[in-house]
Amino acid sequence: MSKHPKLVSVKVKNRDINKALKMFKRRTMDSGHLMELRERKYYEKPSAVKRKANQQARREMERQTIIDKINDGNTKLQLKTRKKKRKKDKPNNQKKTNEQKGSFKLIS
Repeated sequence: MSKHPKLVSVKVKNRDINKALKMFKRRTMDSGHLMELRERKYYEKPSAVKRKANQQARREMERQTIIDKINDGNTKLQLKTRKKKRKKDKPNNQKKTNEQKGSFKLIS
């Protein structure tokens, strides 16, 4: 098997360029050309590649052990998930007046 992905080509039939473009995009994604371009964009040292692969394998192992424990009946364990960002209640463009800030006018 070759290291390089196969070349992608699409023939336009019945002057339907949209359908041909859709097929071309799908074939390029399936062939792996785009992923290879993204990987080759920056040089990554072999040691960094190994370290990243080891970290990913470790995460998958931890996740699998937690899932196994949850399936065995441990209800206290939970998978770590990313928290959703909360939207601010007030828009930034509203300015507070002096009375809302806590400063008061002196009455004499």
